[in-house]
Amino acid sequence: METSTNVVRLRQPDAIEDPLTEVLRAGARRLLFQAVEMEAEAFLTAMQDLRLPDGRARLVRHGHGPERTIQTGIGPVPVPVARVRVQDRGATGAENRVRFTSTLLPK
Repeated sequence: METSTNVVRLRQPDAIEDPLTEVLRAGARRLLFQAVEMEAEAFLTAMQDLRLPDGRARLVRHGHGPERTIQTGIGPVPVPVARVRVQDRGATGAENRVRFTSTLLPK
């Protein structure tokens, strides 16, 4: 026996109903990842003159941060490696530490 109801299921914001939206989100995820990677490489290239007393580079890549969700025009897009970590090996304290902060991603 079927009961009639007036309850209408609302579409959830994370639910993708069409394959085109999934393609767009995957493309946005890939473009954001590449843009942040290029930004980090440009930062390290600009800071390559900073050296330790023994001649090693002061700033080096040190992995990636956790996945971040970024709000875009097509909805929230999770970026797998949204934040590139740069380690300052020559900083003696927090006041003279060189930090990389992406201009594309919110803090």
